[in-house]
Amino acid sequence: MEMRMQSRACERCDGDRRYDMENTVDYREGILPSTAPLANPFVPFQKNNPPTYDADKGVVRGTLFPGLDLPYHGMVNNGTLSQTHLHELQTLAFAITELGEYLDTHSDDREAFNLFRSYAQLYREGCERYEAMHGPLTQKSAAEQDSYNWLRDPWPWDFDANKEGF
Repeated sequence: MEMRMQSRACERCDGDRRYDMENTVDYREGILPSTAPLANPFVPFQKNNPPTYDADKGVVRGTLFPGLDLPYHGMVNNGTLSQTHLHELQTLAFAITELGEYLDTHSDDREAFNLFRSYAQLYREGCERYEAMHGPLTQKSAAEQDSYNWLRDPWPWDFDANKEGF
């Protein structure tokens, strides 16, 4: 099977600019005008011991690290999650993941590692409390109980049925 497309004249208007695509293009690479600019990605470098948001704020902002919080067009998300036991666990899981990714490149940051460990401990304790109150969070958790009750309603993600305060 021929892997190359036939050469063809194809002009596409973009306002007043015209892109001439009279090239033979390998279909696996896609069709890109020869004058198209390439993206210039930028990833901020984090120094050791960066400041962090509280987990509750970080989960809403999408990062624990203010230095990486680069709002799109200055639009800042100042919302909050509802106060449920499940959202508390999701917040802790988010913080653990964020800190774990940071520690992948900054493994000598003891302060971040201690925060990582404290969030992991809070998460384990929170899972135990949640499961004692509401039943298993995962099928793996259901396997550790006396009987299989994974399909018991309400399911953990059924928000309306699981509304509760702290």
